Amino acid sequence: MPSVTTTYPATSSNSFPAPGVPSVTATYPVVPSNSFPAPLPSPTVHTLLDDSPSSPIGSPQPSIYTETAGSPSPPHVEPISPVTCPSSAPIVNVHPMQTRSKSGIFKPKPIFNLNTVVSTHDPTCFSEANKYLKWRAAMAEEFNALISNHTWDLVPFDASKNVVGSKWIYKTKYLSDGSVDRYKARLVAQGFKQQAGIDFTETFSPVVKPTTVRLVLSLAVSFGWPVRQLDVKNAFLHGNLTEEVYMRQPAGFVHPQFPTHLCRLRKAIYGLKQAPRAWFYRFSSFLLSHGFVCSRSDNSLFIFRRHSDVIYLLLYVDDIIVTGNNSTLVIHFLSLLAKCFAMKDLGDLHFFLGIHASRTPSGLFLSQHKYISDLLHRFHLHTLKSVRSPLPSRTKLSLTDGELLADATEYRSMVSTGHHHTWFTSSVFSRISSYYCLFRC
Repeated sequence: MPSVTTTYPATSSNSFPAPGVPSVTATYPVVPSNSFPAPLPSPTVHTLLDDSPSSPIGSPQPSIYTETAGSPSPPHVEPISPVTCPSSAPIVNVHPMQTRSKSGIFKPKPIFNLNTVVSTHDPTCFSEANKYLKWRAAMAEEFNALISNHTWDLVPFDASKNVVGSKWIYKTKYLSDGSVDRYKARLVAQGFKQQAGIDFTETFSPVVKPTTVRLVLSLAVSFGWPVRQLDVKNAFLHGNLTEEVYMRQPAGFVHPQFPTHLCRLRKAIYGLKQAPRAWFYRFSSFLLSHGFVCSRSDNSLFIFRRHSDVIYLLLYVDDIIVTGNNSTLVIHFLSLLAKCFAMKDLGDLHFFLGIHASRTPSGLFLSQHKYISDLLHRFHLHTLKSVRSPLPSRTKLSLTDGELLADATEYRSMVSTGHHHTWFTSSVFSRISSYYCLFRC
């Protein structure tokens, strides 16, 4: 039978020897076409290994290559053949120790989707936000609200006045289910440049207490009253200023004819030290003029009584909860609020200060699951194993034990945000979180 001699060069292909190996000559028998598909005869097997004692492999290995007559003996060639791993049963961990893998807790694997990239990053400066249409629209909406409210007057620059800067803050608002509600751009003043006694005096502003919120909600659930939630748009802009405050014009909205003029603020703006106080005074004055009285135990609880009808209003900065035993009277009161303030009626209570409220026939369930989950992801703690108690028994902390942190900012932020969630729904852990707060200095 005739044969064909083929020379294979040394290549890096997966089917040939590795680089650096000389050419290999092999002879294969030629099968006539008229005899196909008869089985091919087995090739003659010769060893390609050196039989000298210096060979790295003691015993010769077979190869599929054959050498032609008269050809020099090829050097050492490592044969390439498929390796079959024996199948084995999966290894089962029978150790009694409880591990994260046994509980089904695994660290997330970095898997990237190159087709769809979802980003929840909020811009940190004007130049970054100005690249996106959604943030430019949000800034235009905020600026138009400031102008329509007559928040400031443009005045010539005066070097003798204390001037504060302005800055844009960007925040993506989410609904209770985690979906995007809207994109909010807010113009704030750099109040840290204010001087006491010159452009501000009093700054205190009360907010509703957690016990008051729980008490009013308990009454509403017990008597079956509807609970409505309101949100005031640009609440601080409704407060009137009594001090002279000068601010630089906002970035992106500088007046083309008066680029060096200053904004003399007539209304309170976010960032000013006295802004919360000015807003509370404005809103409480409206309620008192319409028959509400302020509770002596909580200055942010306002009560309206007329015969047997009653309305309770809870105020936490710009978030409002309203409930009462007369639905018609409550609706009439909400219409009065909408005429005086830019209000947004959110309907029944669902999401208040990071707390998810779920109304059932048997009661009202309050949960901070989303708030706590966001905190865990923020501090990269969502993959850790949970414990029954946040503080082991007989634990004593000291300011002198251990090494000081190089940067205690993260610890302070972690303790403060963790303590904030205990003020409403987790009063059991309030004492423990307060204990951790003693060591955040």
